[in-house]
Amino acid sequence: AATAPGKKITARLKRTLPVRGPQAPTLSELMRWYCLNTNTHGCRRIVVSRGRLRRLLWILLTLSAVGLILWQCAELLMNYYSASVSVTVQFQKLPFPAVTICNINPYKYSAMKEYLSELDKETKKALETFYGFSEGKSKVRRSVDEWNSTGSEFFQQIPLLKVEDFSRMATDLHSGQKRKIEGSVFHKDSSIVNSGDSNDIIGFQLCDANNSSDCALYTFSSGVNAIQEWYKLHYMNIMAQIPLETKEKLSYSADDLLLTCFFDGLSCDKRHFTRFHHPLHGNCYTFNSGENGTILSTSTGGSEYGLQVVLYIDEADYNPFLVTSTGAKIIVHDQNEYPFIEDIGTEIETAAATSIGMHFTRSRKLSKPYSDCTETGADIPVENLYNKSYSLQICLHSCFQKAMVQSCGCAQYAQPLPAGAEYCNYKKNPNWMYCYYRLHEKFVKEQLGCQQICKDACSFKEWALTTSIAQWPSTVSEDWMLRVLSWDKGQKLNKKLNKTDLANLMVFYKDLNERFISENPANTLVILLSNFGGQLGLWMSCSVVCVIEIVEVFFIDSLSIVMRRQWQKAKKWWNDRKRGSSGKAPQASDVERQGHDNPVCIDEDLPTFTTALRLPLPQDSPLPRTPPPNYSTLRLETAFTEQLPDTLELGQH
Repeated sequence: AATAPGKKITARLKRTLPVRGPQAPTLSELMRWYCLNTNTHGCRRIVVSRGRLRRLLWILLTLSAVGLILWQCAELLMNYYSASVSVTVQFQKLPFPAVTICNINPYKYSAMKEYLSELDKETKKALETFYGFSEGKSKVRRSVDEWNSTGSEFFQQIPLLKVEDFSRMATDLHSGQKRKIEGSVFHKDSSIVNSGDSNDIIGFQLCDANNSSDCALYTFSSGVNAIQEWYKLHYMNIMAQIPLETKEKLSYSADDLLLTCFFDGLSCDKRHFTRFHHPLHGNCYTFNSGENGTILSTSTGGSEYGLQVVLYIDEADYNPFLVTSTGAKIIVHDQNEYPFIEDIGTEIETAAATSIGMHFTRSRKLSKPYSDCTETGADIPVENLYNKSYSLQICLHSCFQKAMVQSCGCAQYAQPLPAGAEYCNYKKNPNWMYCYYRLHEKFVKEQLGCQQICKDACSFKEWALTTSIAQWPSTVSEDWMLRVLSWDKGQKLNKKLNKTDLANLMVFYKDLNERFISENPANTLVILLSNFGGQLGLWMSCSVVCVIEIVEVFFIDSLSIVMRRQWQKAKKWWNDRKRGSSGKAPQASDVERQGHDNPVCIDEDLPTFTTALRLPLPQDSPLPRTPPPNYSTLRLETAFTEQLPDTLELGQH
């Protein structure tokens, strides 16, 4: 009860004092109130400093400090989303990877001749016409006669051309006639090396079947490249029409390819290999594929404890126009990965021992927001056509194949078939070659969007390979070794194998050190907040409470003041409109009285009678006059409902 009169006086003075702080009527008054009451000393010094020069200096210092804070905080944010790389090396028993082996020649040429007879005749005719090459006059002449009697319309539509570069005139291989080349010219190599005549180049022309005037001429740096590319184009068309079961029979069996096998010092055979048919490489065989649920491992490094195989290449049965090198291709990969032999395969030389040492590395990257990688590929809008774990190559090939089906109406032969699609061939899709080349050109130029959609995998395994080659078999051991291998092959002793038909391959771990490379966040949330606090304290002597205060004043209070001002304007406009319609004059009570900041009073100080007397008078108000005496106001009981204790004591005395 003793403090009741003081509370009443405080409440009465607050009602008469101007509105301050968050309830200030204008933004300028709010900012002034903030600068006087904030804990950031720079803002306060701007208001209380006397003299323009000193105030200008404090403004520059405060703005510089704010700029430094923003810069340092931006750096901290960027560092927060960066990652550091840690490498862990441990020695343990390692699982052996899958090793896929393919003969460079996909199909036995002796078995394929009946399917490729017309294409081979046309190719031989091109060699004779352009370069004067022949296997004998009578033989070539018979082949040409047979071609003229059983010629293919598709070879006539897409013949090889000998182009005069400057005149854009071309000699047609099939008819021997010259014609003018129209349309665009695409050079498939970085530079043009003239073949034959210094002004002539070799290529072929593809035209849109629906628009004969829309054509493109593809030229090459040499006749070898031109003939091979043209041959492969027609070769894929022929192979797309042969059933898979037939192609598997035309290719090499495990008994044909594998002569001897050892793993981890023990003998192995074809039962340890799984057949895998590749569209471009025929039958391939994967060692340790894991299809039966068992993955082999090795407990010791070194060539004696890896995979050792002797391969039978059979160079004499190679297709002379399809492949120009001899040997095998291998790829080391995880059991759940698809072996892209054509992209990253390693070639194995014949008549040589090839040793491939491996280092195993597992890598893991952080996904968003640290990097743009995918965990499983489920977030990529591209169907996985390979039924293997996601990889960037699988995504790119699948994306192109889907675009091929959508644009050309059929699938490209070298990649898996999407559901409901079929491979392109001349009979059903006469326009597929032109469409394929145009689409592939867009793919290379990244105009299909596949490179933008597909992402790297966050987790992957890698086997770093180190290859060394030695002559094999040696001169002194060549005779007996070839005879023994011939016997194992089931041939007669007097007809031994040729060493150019054999290749020796060894794949092994150089050591059993598994390297694990992982990305970890360079900064945690705790470190980020600590760094923010350090920067705010260093440049602005500010804490978390200060930050909350800034958010409250500059965002919440400022917004409320702006909204209140807009509401007052709208309300005044509405009242003026109502008065105008009713014809009444505005009353004095309708004029809005706005508070203002009073530098005399401070919020944290209790109001006194002296501060109340120093309050400025409202504008446009008459000067106060001395009122007539009213002695009844001197009675305390009329001013206060409750009497103070000290007055009671005075009254008793």
